Amino acid sequence: MIKIIKPDFIFEDERGTLTQLIHEGYSQINVVTSKAGVERGNHYHALNREGFYVVEGAFLLEASLDGKNESHEFRKGDMFIIEPYVMHRFVYREDTVLVAFYDKGVELPDGTKDILE
Repeated sequence: MIKIIKPDFIFEDERGTLTQLIHEGYSQINVVTSKAGVERGNHYHALNREGFYVVEGAFLLEASLDGKNESHEFRKGDMFIIEPYVMHRFVYREDTVLVAFYDKGVELPDGTKDILE
């Protein structure tokens, strides 16, 4: 259900680091901040393939599809993809910053959103 991936490219020198997460295939990118102790999600997307890169922090991701359940602990530097129809919930262990990217975009042309419970 959850596909663990790596950034496309990482360059580091004495000046710092450049991390290229993706270079094609996504149309919406968000930065998400969450406080330790909160939960988000408990929804799925019918149309969108959703990816995340953990900039800072730590959380538990719980996922389910067709009666199967998975849970993963993610921390700074981790990156993963959630496919359509996978119900997902984030439980934040620390203050966290994520980059979220969607292949189609959550806001649909008819004004609805591809966020289903």
